[in-house]
Amino acid sequence: MLTMTAPGSEAGEDLATAAQDDPASERSLVAAAADGDQRAFECLYRTHVGRVHAVVWRLAGGIEARAEEITQEAFIRAWRALPGFRADAAFSTWLHRLAVNTALMALRSRNPANESGGHEDDLLHLDDGSSCRGVALDLESAVARLPERARAVLVLHDVEGWKHEEIAQQLDMAVGTSKAQLHRARGLLRAWLEGEKT
Repeated sequence: MLTMTAPGSEAGEDLATAAQDDPASERSLVAAAADGDQRAFECLYRTHVGRVHAVVWRLAGGIEARAEEITQEAFIRAWRALPGFRADAAFSTWLHRLAVNTALMALRSRNPANESGGHEDDLLHLDDGSSCRGVALDLESAVARLPERARAVLVLHDVEGWKHEEIAQQLDMAVGTSKAQLHRARGLLRAWLEGEKT
């Protein structure tokens, strides 16, 4: 069973630092981890967990507990899939894509009835019932408040650089729907951010 130890082991941190600085060192860690070396995988985890968590956190709407759960699930999936990793792309690219796909699967498995259903007025209120007007919202918190599918399209398109065709395939929607969700997300962000300036 795969277990991740808390950061702090000097040897583990040294290997993780080496992997960041030297692609050949990372390739050898990937090869060792693919052969079942948990210590090598732990080094890869330490090297990449920050970036993986950042994109998952955005896709999870800034909900930390959910982001942590999806991040851990992504690394568990990576551990299981690593023996089949063919190195057609960089390990970081493969892992990042796997993490995004894990987050998108979690998004698809959620009940769409939990979304606002298009009532934008409902989106102008914080979870505690307070109006967004007059509340200092930064861009991250505004993105976190978007409906899940609109947020996923915005993050994948504007942050991750995916094309609408890729997004549509991953989220099981039409390309036109992906474009409409992006337009909706940008419009809501613009309205919220302009509303707080007045």
